[in-house]
Order: sequence, then structure tokens, then C-alpha cells
Amino acid sequence: MSDIIVIGVDGSGTAQKAAESAKNLAAALNASLHVVTAFSDDRDEVFGTGRDQVVVSAADAAEHLAKKSAEKLAQGINVNSAAVPGKPAEALIEEATRVNARIIVVGNRRMHGIGRVLGSVANSVAHNAPCDVYIANTYDAD
Repeated sequence: MSDIIVIGVDGSGTAQKAAESAKNLAAALNASLHVVTAFSDDRDEVFGTGRDQVVVSAADAAEHLAKKSAEKLAQGINVNSAAVPGKPAEALIEEATRVNARIIVVGNRRMHGIGRVLGSVANSVAHNAPCDVYIANTYDAD
């Protein structure tokens, strides 16, 4: 195992709080942080009209979000980022496997109530991860 910690971000306050926990854990363990954003498809969205059109793909938007989040977290630790196609839990597991991660950090926001019955990213990751899973307390985020 390498000393890489994987964290998923989606722009929410919950994900940001989990990412802060991942950053602190990486600093304590002298590990690198790998920030992942999942995207569901590679459809293009067009903004504007005529010559003022801008085309943004889901992959580009995810990559931008991952990079921006990584930049915010890069304080005294090595941080990189990736955009990965697929559902969030699958993307985290895939990236953790690809980079031979030591830990995946997820938030616990939907681990109670109906989210627990229907499943959550944390639940899916905890049951299928190729490495240790750290569940950060994110109940008071957002």
C-alpha cells in the first residue's frame, strides 16, 4: 500500500467537510491526498448563443471541480486530482484501486434514515473498498 488518501468531492458543503478531514488525516500520516470528482456521462452543455457559445462537458466540469478543490486543500501536503466517470462510490473505489490508496475518506451524512436503507456512498465504499475507509462526521455540514 502507498501512503495515498482518496477523497471524493462534488461541490457540496458535506464533501468539503469530509475533504478537510482527509487533509488533516493526510498531514498526520504524512500521506498524499488524491481528490476525485465523479461524473455520470460526457454530455456537452452549451452556454450562450452564436459566436458567444461555450461548450462544457461533464468531464471538463468534474476535472475543474477536482482541481479547484485540490488547490484549496494543498497546504503542506502533496495533493493531486482526477475526474472519473461513473457513480461516486464506484469512482472512489476505482481510483483507490488504481492509485493503490491506503485510505478512502467519505462523509457520513446519508448513513442514517432512508439513505441508510437505499444506500449511500459511504455504505457502498465501506463494503467494497480495496483499502481502509475513514468515515468523517459531516452531519452538521450544508
